[in-house]
Amino acid sequence: MSIDQSNDKTDLDAAHGPDAHGQAAMLLIESLIHGLISRQVITVADAVDIVDTAIEVKIDGAADRGDSPASLRQSLGLLDAIGNSLSRDVLLD
Repeated sequence: MSIDQSNDKTDLDAAHGPDAHGQAAMLLIESLIHGLISRQVITVADAVDIVDTAIEVKIDGAADRGDSPASLRQSLGLLDAIGNSLSRDVLLD
């Protein structure tokens, strides 16, 4: 039995729920950020700045990439949630 590792997206995929590739990528990146913070490679404030930069890049390049308004809102919502979570950590730092 083989595991489907295709990156092809279809309308059928969207009907079946969240994108597994995207979920895995988000988990990996969030884990990496938290690992860098815990090892004191970057500060929590640095991590918040990284997320803020990602939000700016997403907004600035959305039209060039052909992102739909719904896709852009969803991406920004995820990034905003990560940024808000990290911002709370800044207050505890």
